[in-house]
Amino acid sequence: MSPAELRRLLAPALGGLGLLTGVLLIAEGKRWLPPAPPSIARGQGAGEQQPASSVLLHDTRPGQPARRIAEDRIAPPPLDPSRIERIGPRPPLGELGLAQWPKTPMPQDWQEALLFRPVATSSAVFEAMGRTIAISGTLEIGPDQTCTFDTAAWPCGQRARAAFNGWLRGRALKCLLPPDADRFAIAAPCMLGKQDVGAWLVSNGWAMAAPTGIYGKAETVAREAGMGIFGPPQ
Repeated sequence: MSPAELRRLLAPALGGLGLLTGVLLIAEGKRWLPPAPPSIARGQGAGEQQPASSVLLHDTRPGQPARRIAEDRIAPPPLDPSRIERIGPRPPLGELGLAQWPKTPMPQDWQEALLFRPVATSSAVFEAMGRTIAISGTLEIGPDQTCTFDTAAWPCGQRARAAFNGWLRGRALKCLLPPDADRFAIAAPCMLGKQDVGAWLVSNGWAMAAPTGIYGKAETVAREAGMGIFGPPQ
């Protein structure tokens, strides 16, 4: 039997074997390019064949696992929790960053107390939980008091009380109180969140600064700006 006849007989068998190999590789997630059919190189003898070449490619069909590249370089290094150090918060950007009590001396036995559902009875006095508290360092504007602006009189006392109530909105105040604060009305410093209540009232013109208090500069600013009772009718 001549070599040419032998190739004709074996060609179908070799082709089927290549197809079966390709099916198995596709099932495993890869793609195999079947070998090129045997051909006769130009200029060569009839019995010499070109070597078949095959290329192994990654299967990019949806649902196939992604190829991992340089895991040892891209993956983050393992961390030891015992070596992690927790640092404290940064300092505030200004004096208003943290809630601070007014810088007035207070007796040692005074303690912080939350007073819920406060209701203003005047521009710098409120009632809450059976107690009557006047904001220390301020002078109230009575509800019956009137103010004059450009010869026009207006009920600034009522307006100041309404402004105080509108700012409170029933929110709890934190005040420094003596142990027997429930027996009588007292003057005490109070905070609403991070805001000093006395500073808010005086700086907005809804109360005046006490002569011995710490809000003198705030009242000067409110007067110059025509805020609250120092401005036109509201």
